[in-house]
Amino acid sequence: MPQLEVDGAALTYDDEGPRDGDGVPLVFIHGWTANRHRWDHQLAHFSPKRRVIRLDLRGHGESSGAGVRTIEELARDVLALLDHLKVERFVLVGHSMGGMISQTIALSHPERVERMALVNSISRMTYSRGRGLLMGVSTLVPFKLFVATNIQRAFAPGYPREEIREYVRASADTPREVVMTLYGAMRAFDVLDRIGEIRTPTLLVHGYHDIQLPVSQMLRMAKAYPDAVVRIVDAGHELPVEKPAELTSALDRFVTARA
Repeated sequence: MPQLEVDGAALTYDDEGPRDGDGVPLVFIHGWTANRHRWDHQLAHFSPKRRVIRLDLRGHGESSGAGVRTIEELARDVLALLDHLKVERFVLVGHSMGGMISQTIALSHPERVERMALVNSISRMTYSRGRGLLMGVSTLVPFKLFVATNIQRAFAPGYPREEIREYVRASADTPREVVMTLYGAMRAFDVLDRIGEIRTPTLLVHGYHDIQLPVSQMLRMAKAYPDAVVRIVDAGHELPVEKPAELTSALDRFVTARA
């Protein structure tokens, strides 16, 4: 897989699909402790007819690099990759922390973002009571147990246990320093008072059973968006893998809709 060196990190990415395909490129950004393979279903669907770019954020998946203290630094990584690929205008699709990165880019470079889809994401980090307690004891429990508990809570009730264990194993490969430093970056993230500035058409897709970032928080964000479509799905926080076909269908309708 190709890599790009950016500020001490080697970012692994995929760049697939026709350069002269339908519309501007789609850029997929994964969430905390995840990797670019969260978007496998969407890549398979869109890449035959449209350019699709996805990356492993620094310290995640097959990318190297230490954790950073702000979401803005992750946004700069994404923009550095897009500049390297000579992609001037694009559609952003971000899951969870990836949605925070997407909003940061939309605020700092609105002229480059044609559309944006935020999946299980919010504009101000406010943890539920359960997750707040979990984060509070994070330094007192073994790291792998902490990661496993976070991932298990991310899925809606009834999701296959063996599949959850696979995602737990993948997330546990993310270095502890990266996980905890980015937790601080997310904790400090707050653009709720600024999102009225975002004029690009935006799709907000959220899992009804999301207890990591509850749907009530997303709806609070939705009220502030001047041009947003909201979709609630029968899923938890891991919508890209819990309901991949349903998410892909919603994204397909959104990115092909007339402005």
